[in-house]
Amino acid sequence: MDTVTTANSGEKTWGGANEPMGASYGKLMMWFFILSDALTFSGFLAAYGFSRFKFIETWPLADEVFTHFPFMHGVSAPMYYVAFMTFILIFSSVTMVLAVDAGHQLKKQKVTIYLFLTIVGGLVFVGSQAWEWKNFIKGEYGAIETKGGSLLQFVDKEGHRVALADFAATLPEDREQLTRNKGKWFMEEASLPSYSVAEVQAGFKAHPDLLIRTETIYEDSPASAKDTKINHELTKHKHKTILTREESQLRLNDATLVVEGANLTRNEYGSKLFADFFFFITGFHGFHVFSGVVINIIIFFNVLLGTYEKRKSYEMVEKVGLYWHFVDLVWVFVFTVFYLV
Repeated sequence: MDTVTTANSGEKTWGGANEPMGASYGKLMMWFFILSDALTFSGFLAAYGFSRFKFIETWPLADEVFTHFPFMHGVSAPMYYVAFMTFILIFSSVTMVLAVDAGHQLKKQKVTIYLFLTIVGGLVFVGSQAWEWKNFIKGEYGAIETKGGSLLQFVDKEGHRVALADFAATLPEDREQLTRNKGKWFMEEASLPSYSVAEVQAGFKAHPDLLIRTETIYEDSPASAKDTKINHELTKHKHKTILTREESQLRLNDATLVVEGANLTRNEYGSKLFADFFFFITGFHGFHVFSGVVINIIIFFNVLLGTYEKRKSYEMVEKVGLYWHFVDLVWVFVFTVFYLV
């Protein structure tokens, strides 16, 4: 078969000089990468949504998990810092747009300034995510896991969370960390919690005003909002079930483990799957942001050296901008799924 040629110049259609849809080879490859990565994130978020729907009664409440704010220890600020992180990332997307626009106008100084602001925004976001991980792993209140795998949290009579450190007793008992050199067949265990089950049980008995809250969630509505179905739906509130004092003591007798913070096997906030998905999806996204920061730094130094000024084209900035906007867009979905819904 004869090679297909263009009508005007006889140039080979697939000879490499054509630009399908007006996009260069580099842009097309970036779009292919973004499409494949979007499908990957879609699969992760779909799996998260399926798991949450399946275990919705024990899924942690985001307003109770993400309550920390830097330099405000002990102050409950639900979702404030996450909102700040989101604002920083979206703002960095704006500065990237300005950098690309300045590149189209071949204004090196403006490209340098806006690209620098984009890098700062990315670093702030990555650092904030690391700080959030630290608090999530460390935990704040602690909980008890029963023989059946249920999670028990502690509250006062008003329903406010109470930390293990506020009531756990101190018993004269020796606890030894199991390590590989002391166990059989290279057995080992996770780090010992701050308190033993016996110390938590003794402290609970010594504080009659304490109650146990299970991980089971129920929804209620204020009495004034039950007149119409619409008002009822709009004013639903999610709460975790609080047991009576007698029920609390019975459930505490089945305690087997003290849980502090969250990891891939334990989670003081609720369903273990929540922590697994949180670490995996936010970590995967954080890796993308960190990679974008590194690439932006490389491009930034190339701008300073005048590499693109000599080429009379800042297309490289535009290609990196596509990746950065994609990362920001993915975070909007992650933020919505993990923190808002």
